[in-house]
Amino acid sequence: MLDKTKRGWWKSAVFYQIYPKSFQDSDGDGLGDIPGIISRLDYLETLGIDGIWLSPVYASPQADNGYDISDYQAVWPPFGAMADMERLIAEAKKRGISIIMDLVLNHSSDEHPWFREALKGRDNPCHDYYIWRDGTPDTPPNDLPANFGGSAWEYVPALGQWYYHQFAVKQPDLNWSNPRLRRALYDMIRFWVDKGVEGFRLDVIDNIGKEPDRKITARGPKLHEYVRELSREAFREEGLVTVGEAWSADVEEGRLYSDPSGRELSMVFQFEHNFADCGGWKWDLAPLDLPKLKRCMERWQKGLYGQGWNSLFWDNHDLPRIVSRWGDDGRYRVQSAKMLAAALHGMQGTPYIYQGEELGMTNIRLPIGEYEDIETQNAYRERLEQGYSEEDVMASIYARSRDNARTPMQWSAEKNAGFTTGTPWFVVNPNYTEINAEAALADPDSIFWFYRKLIALRKEYPVFRDGDFTLLDPDSERVFAYTRETADEGLLVVCNFTGEALPYPLPAGFEGAGPLISNYPAPESGVLRPYECFMLHRSGRR
Repeated sequence: MLDKTKRGWWKSAVFYQIYPKSFQDSDGDGLGDIPGIISRLDYLETLGIDGIWLSPVYASPQADNGYDISDYQAVWPPFGAMADMERLIAEAKKRGISIIMDLVLNHSSDEHPWFREALKGRDNPCHDYYIWRDGTPDTPPNDLPANFGGSAWEYVPALGQWYYHQFAVKQPDLNWSNPRLRRALYDMIRFWVDKGVEGFRLDVIDNIGKEPDRKITARGPKLHEYVRELSREAFREEGLVTVGEAWSADVEEGRLYSDPSGRELSMVFQFEHNFADCGGWKWDLAPLDLPKLKRCMERWQKGLYGQGWNSLFWDNHDLPRIVSRWGDDGRYRVQSAKMLAAALHGMQGTPYIYQGEELGMTNIRLPIGEYEDIETQNAYRERLEQGYSEEDVMASIYARSRDNARTPMQWSAEKNAGFTTGTPWFVVNPNYTEINAEAALADPDSIFWFYRKLIALRKEYPVFRDGDFTLLDPDSERVFAYTRETADEGLLVVCNFTGEALPYPLPAGFEGAGPLISNYPAPESGVLRPYECFMLHRSGRR
C-alpha cells in the first residue's frame, strides 16, 4: 500500500475510473449506484488500484449523464444519499483507496439555482455567473459551434439576450471573470475536501478562460491565472491529487499545468495521442498510424521529464474501448488487451484504468435509436445532413461513440452480466457470457491478473516512476519498443501491434535481462508472436 503522506505519492499510483451509472446496481432499478460501488471495493482492492476517479454523482437532470450539475453539494437520488457517499469515502480509505471526484467547473446545468436566478433579470446577482450577450432572436452573437452540435448560443426571449454553452443547451458556461462565482466554487470544493475526498479530476479545465467574443474557447489568456488561484484557494492540502482534463494541451501547456512547484495541478490529462487514427476530427476514421502515436508519446515522455507529470490512459467514458480500437477484439482479444496495457503502463506518468478495461471489454454495435449519448445522436443527424452515407455514419458511430464505454460493467455470466436484477438503463454487451469479472478472477492467465501484476511492478521498481525514455525503431509501423533507464535500473518494453509474427532481435544491452512480465508463456528468441509484449529488467544503466 502506498504511503499517501509522502509528497507526490500519486506518481507511483494507479487510478481506476468508475462511471457510476454503469458500474453496479444495488437496488434493481437498472442504474448503477453508490452502494453498488461499495459492494465492489474488495474487487478493486484485489486489482491493486490506489484511487478511484469517480465520474459525477452530483444532483443532475442527466442531460449529459451527470456532467450537467444542478447542485454541487448534493447526490443525485438514484445514485444514493450523502450518507452513501460518506460511507464510500470511508470504506475505500480502509482499503487504501482514495476517492478522486470528477468536478465540472466550466459549466453547470440550466436547472442549477444560479441559472434559475440568472433568468430572473439582468440585475440579479447570479446573472453575471454566466456569459450573456445582447441580441435579437435571429442573430447569434457569432458563429461559434457547440461541441455537441448546433450553435454555442441560446436565446432567452424574456431577457433579450443569448447565453453561451460550449456543450449542450442545458449546460450554460460559467463566467470565470466573476470573482463571486469563483469564490462560490472554491467553497464548494472545500465542502468535499472536508468530507474526506482526496482529489479532483477537473473536467475541460482548459475552457474556463474562454473569450467567446474573440472565438477563444480553450487556452484563453487568463486560463493559468485562474488555475493558479483555484489551486491556491481550494487545493491547499499537501497530498490532494488534482488532474486537469485538457483536450487543447500541448507539451508546453502540460508543463504549466503540472509544474513540480505545485502552483497549478498534480498532472495533466491530455489527448494528443487520441488523434493517431483520425482523418480529421473524431468521426473521420483512419487506420492507426503507429509511428505518429509513438512520436506523440515520445514528445510527452521527454517534454515533461523532470518538468511536469502526465496521465496515462487509453480508455475513459468519452472514448471507445481500446481493444476494439487498436487491438483485436476477436481472435487475439486477450493478447492484444495485455499488449496495450504493457505499452501504456511502462511509461512515465500515472495510469488510469477505465472500468472493464481490465477485463478486455469491447465496443458494441446498436441501431441508431438505441444509442443514449447526446453527442452520438447529434453527430448522426448532422453528418447525414452533410452528405455522408448512412453506412459511413454508422461505421463512425460503431467505432467512436462514447456509448461504447458506457455499456454496463460485466461482472458475471448471469442475466444482465450481474449488473442489475432489473432492466438495465443501457444495453448490456451480449458478449458478457464470455467476458466478465467472475471468469477473469478464476483464470490466472486473464487480462485482470495481467493488470494486477503491472500495477504491482510500478510500485516495486522505481524505474517506472523515475526512468528517462528512449524510443526504439521510431519508424516501425508494427512494433512499439522503448527503454526506461535510471542510474540503477534499465527497463525494456516491446509490443507487437499486429496479428502477425515478426522478427525482432533484442536491443544491445538487454540480452541477459530478466523478464518482468509477458503475454505469452515464454519469449521466443528473435521472434515476436501476434500482439506479443514483454518487459525486461536489468540492474545498472547501459
